[in-house]
Amino acid sequence: MTRKGLLIDYDYCSGCMSCVVACKQEHGYPAGKWGIKVEEKVFMDPGKPDTVRIDYIPFPTEFCDLCAARTSKGDEPSCVKHCQAWCMYYGTIQELALLMEDKHRSVLYSR
Repeated sequence: MTRKGLLIDYDYCSGCMSCVVACKQEHGYPAGKWGIKVEEKVFMDPGKPDTVRIDYIPFPTEFCDLCAARTSKGDEPSCVKHCQAWCMYYGTIQELALLMEDKHRSVLYSR
């Protein structure tokens, strides 16, 4: 069986939380439990005190199963389907590794 995974391109995440909401609804997770979370990171350049960069970092938690019930039927994981910034991809590890070569800040997650 070919191993599948999730590629997240951090350069384009806008922090909309659609992936978080879609995952919670798909799995019926209660408050305080997530399959994916989005962290907000604020960076300030000491050399440029008026410059601030805010990054949104989605990351799967230990409860992420890559939507096994959905993907077994040929559907995408819920987070990928509902990503507003189109910065999440689902596929084989080989396909995603090739796609990752053109991305500056990305992560490849596999279960």
